[in-house]
Amino acid sequence: MSYKVEAVPDSYAALGEGPHWDVDRQSLYYVDLESAGINRYDFKQNKVYKAKIEGEKFASFILPVENKPQEFAVGCGLRTVIVQWDGVSAVAKVTRTLFEVQPGQTENRINDAKTDPNGRFYGGTMADTGDIFTQWKGELYSWQAGGQPKAIRGKVGISNGLAWDVKAKKFYFIDTNNHEVLAYDYNQSTGAVSNPKVIFDLRKIRPEGPLFPDGMTVDTEGNIYVATFNGGTVFKVNPSTGKILLEIKIPTTQITSVAFGGPNLDILYVTTANKFDQPKPAGTTFQVTGLNAKGFAGVSLKI
Repeated sequence: MSYKVEAVPDSYAALGEGPHWDVDRQSLYYVDLESAGINRYDFKQNKVYKAKIEGEKFASFILPVENKPQEFAVGCGLRTVIVQWDGVSAVAKVTRTLFEVQPGQTENRINDAKTDPNGRFYGGTMADTGDIFTQWKGELYSWQAGGQPKAIRGKVGISNGLAWDVKAKKFYFIDTNNHEVLAYDYNQSTGAVSNPKVIFDLRKIRPEGPLFPDGMTVDTEGNIYVATFNGGTVFKVNPSTGKILLEIKIPTTQITSVAFGGPNLDILYVTTANKFDQPKPAGTTFQVTGLNAKGFAGVSLKI
């Protein structure tokens, strides 16, 4: 298989994360996590619009809000807030807090979050001081409109990749510090998840040591795509067998997350980071074409 990896123009983010394809606007939203940056790549214009959220330190994820074109749910510290942004201006503003998790645990922050196919929130926390790869102070939560956040899992190291396969009735979750992907049974009508099992182990893939799995997505055939933060690779994996079907090589080391997008949902967008002075093109967002696979668009959050 010959796939092609190309940089998205002017897409740099020091810690790019959380890619979300919005069908209505034919745009890829993603964040620059440690500078409260929110970005929109307009596919038709082939242009990235960048904004900073006023008065905030972090933007861990960005999720469009259903039926509110200028409202987005964004992770800021331990809060999930509503941000007003027109998708073009260089400044965005927090209008209110939707909910908060782990209140008072100021050494933690929210990390990756996504919506399930029904528009519910799933996301989790991590330690943000010291060696983050050796602490398990986080939790994984779900939230839906009108309710309070519900803890799904405790003792989480770095709450990261999330993906759903409605056909297989599975929810996939990554805790980076455990070097593995879990599959939960998923009830789409209630949003409940149960019975976690390890389906992909990244401890022994590379002789030099364990890989750190980060963000994740699925394709329409049920394969998962796992970004590796220290591996320069996205793994396409059959979750039923744990077999690696393809290694997608990206020309930088810190691969943070992945999402399918484009008009036909057949482009894999890949965010990356430039932590600890990586050489160029670290921090660039890439598009991978020619994978002969399609994914699912992002789902807007119901509030």
